[in-house]
Amino acid sequence: MPVTTQTISLQTNGNGDVLDITTAVAQAVTAANLTDGTATVFCPSATSAVTTLEYESGCVSDLRRLFDEIVDPNRPYAHNARWGDGNGHSHVRAALLGPSLTVPFVNGRLTLGAWQQIIYVDFDNRARRRELIVQIIGE
Repeated sequence: MPVTTQTISLQTNGNGDVLDITTAVAQAVTAANLTDGTATVFCPSATSAVTTLEYESGCVSDLRRLFDEIVDPNRPYAHNARWGDGNGHSHVRAALLGPSLTVPFVNGRLTLGAWQQIIYVDFDNRARRRELIVQIIGE
């Protein structure tokens, strides 16, 4: 079964920046020239994550508020005490959401629901340049 690996380059604002990467992942699937299989998106970062969400301002705002409520950036973090970089909350948030997502594709198209987009969330406390890995397996 063929395997292809591609990258998606992103520039983020950090601080819970949410980006819709659905089109970029779909383009990677098209470029792989495979009909059926799976596409896995992986972010090689300890302060960012990938998931699905209805990418509209209300849902994005709700997601950001939820993370502020459950992982308050203003509380003390042992990571910050050790390293002094102020992004302890970013690591915890990323661990909760997870670094990867796998989406099946059929007839060359991602099998996402009508209101479902693939999103990348950068929880770090500063703007970053990021490279995501998209690995596509199929036939």
